[in-house]
Amino acid sequence: MRGRVSKKTLGFTESVIREMTRVCTESGGTNLAQGFPDFPAPAAMKEAAKRAIDADINQYAVTWGAPSLRRAIAARTSAYNAIPTDADAHVTVCCGATESMISTLMAVLDPGDEVVIFEPFYENYGPDCVLSGAVPRFVTLRPPEWTFDEQELAAAFGEKTRAVIVNTPHNPTGKVFTREELSTIARLCVEHDCLAITDEIYEYILYDDAQHVSIASLPEMRDRTVTISGLSKTWSATGWRVGWCIANEEITGAIRKVHDFLTVGAPAPLQEAAAEALAFDETYFTGLAMEYAERRDVLLEALEETGFRTFRPQGAYYIMTDISGLTDLDDVAFAMQLVADGGVATVPGSSFFHDPDDGRNIIRFCFAKRLETLGRAAAILRQRLSSLAP
Repeated sequence: MRGRVSKKTLGFTESVIREMTRVCTESGGTNLAQGFPDFPAPAAMKEAAKRAIDADINQYAVTWGAPSLRRAIAARTSAYNAIPTDADAHVTVCCGATESMISTLMAVLDPGDEVVIFEPFYENYGPDCVLSGAVPRFVTLRPPEWTFDEQELAAAFGEKTRAVIVNTPHNPTGKVFTREELSTIARLCVEHDCLAITDEIYEYILYDDAQHVSIASLPEMRDRTVTISGLSKTWSATGWRVGWCIANEEITGAIRKVHDFLTVGAPAPLQEAAAEALAFDETYFTGLAMEYAERRDVLLEALEETGFRTFRPQGAYYIMTDISGLTDLDDVAFAMQLVADGGVATVPGSSFFHDPDDGRNIIRFCFAKRLETLGRAAAILRQRLSSLAP
């Protein structure tokens, strides 16, 4: 009998990140694996959602986004990201940044096109390319600063290159791409007439005077960039699944077609609440970054105290660590040892590389947690690392 599943799926596995959450729940552990907060979303945003539900905003919104939300996105993108944005012509609201990415790739790629991806990478990008019929080309970000080699990057571009995916602030490393690095990428996009597709979901979570720069704001890049962001991280609402992408009118038209047939639209009452959230006073965004900086420093201290080699993030809410000084186990075995019997869940580094061997000595921790959660995790790690033998 012929196989009954698509060949595209044969190379896919369960998301390692979400698998670690499942394992953590089963073991009664503390979850520093998956990137979601364990503290409440903003009260004003939740109240706005309740008002929208009570007002019976419970049917389909406009497929590509409620007008109020598209206006709010356009206003904030124009001001914060320095990307002039028209709510009607340039904005598509999707079911999270995740759907924004796959809708974009399916809208702009044809089978055989190539996509440049920096690695380590967020685990969805590879499968997204496969689902779009494209071929990923990987360029290494090297610690401790997670920089790329310009010649290696240039060599990854060629006649078949259609796009490069840029994630800044970066998951999993916490790198914030500099204006100079983005200018190098932009030059290659112009030279090879290809697109930049940017995942900027952590754009407000920045540390140590790091500055967020959107590549679409650079010369010659506005019409060759799709800028993706969303509600999940900045507003601590990963379960609401409200994201968006910004592009020129031609690309936006194609994205909207794909989005329409993938999901029809994001939740209508939550879109109304998101519109209010995007209009929060600037003190919300500065306060958010300060609170995350405190959490980062608490976890950094605990990890360094217990023997991890850490890489200090400039943005997002993850810490990459090198475990080679702690154990002879590979990343997966060590992560499973840490989470067992009520331990601490992390993400094995191999899930962020196309060649798993490149991540065998790496573990990622998430610090989007209450200080008491981080304190409990630190106590567990001190106990575990004092008793675990290599």
